[in-house]
Amino acid sequence: MICAAPLRPLRPRALAPGDLVVIASLSGPLDIDRVPDLERSVAVLERMGFRVRRAPLLEAGRHHWWSAAPPAEIAEEFNALLRDPEVRAIIAHDGGQTVLGYLDLIDVDAITADPKPILGYSDISLLHLVLHARTGLVGFHADLATPGLGGAWQAAPAARRAELERLYTALLTGTEAIGALPVSPSWECWRAGRTEGRLIGGVLNRIVLAQATRFALPLERFDGAVLFWDEMGGQAAHVWSYLQVLRHRGILDRISGMVVGVPREIGGLGAHGSPTLPEIVLDVLGDRDIPVLGNVEFGHAGPNLPMPVGIHVGLDAQQRKLSLLEPAVRPPMMTGPGG
Repeated sequence: MICAAPLRPLRPRALAPGDLVVIASLSGPLDIDRVPDLERSVAVLERMGFRVRRAPLLEAGRHHWWSAAPPAEIAEEFNALLRDPEVRAIIAHDGGQTVLGYLDLIDVDAITADPKPILGYSDISLLHLVLHARTGLVGFHADLATPGLGGAWQAAPAARRAELERLYTALLTGTEAIGALPVSPSWECWRAGRTEGRLIGGVLNRIVLAQATRFALPLERFDGAVLFWDEMGGQAAHVWSYLQVLRHRGILDRISGMVVGVPREIGGLGAHGSPTLPEIVLDVLGDRDIPVLGNVEFGHAGPNLPMPVGIHVGLDAQQRKLSLLEPAVRPPMMTGPGG
């Protein structure tokens, strides 16, 4: 039986200059043509002041079916990183389709003994959700190394790259609340209102999959939460169906707000009589009068704003404002279970 962890978030220790960050293949393989992007991601992390190492499975051309390696091998390497006191953060090189294969093999005792930031989105959403459910660990829903730091960041204007580096450095090293995330013109108020609550979410289809496992977040974890999600691929009808699953599970009756990422490669949105994404969201929400902020840059749409799972946030949809109201990491010398 899986017992629910306390609502109190388990915060990793704040990183310091010179700390070791390891890039690992926690899901998909490293394609040979993406090696230059990986090298650029290393340069970004080093510029932020960290030492960087690549985990052994992060080898160009290595793969097992659609994965970097069989799930048991990925879990073995992941657990070794969790147990290594020199490793202070782990960033996934990419997403993929593998995390479901090793959710039951993760050393959760190593996480509670020495919580570390684990960065990534897409398939890595499953790690954030399940590890938060099992331990309270704050999940760093943030850019992946290869397509993110080494890819999308490089295509962004210089001012935006500098802003993201400052933001990520503050997220990993700072013990004060970041406050309002930088807004952009893409943000839209889909339903006005204000709320505060714990930030819970990830890729929409992975939220649904996580809730189908024995490691699902207990429903009470969604009480008053601000649910964030994005989606990539598939059809508009799939998004509607996933949201209907959350409605049937009672999750939409418990949350106090919603933040939706920029959709990417979703067929049929707004075309030939199909609804737009705001119309889909508001249709499923019905008369649930909660604030909804849309088109926020996290997930698959490009350089990611960090969305730390389990952290208290403030949302004002009408003012297009999302604020991190507490730090994601704890002071380096603080003892105890990461509070």
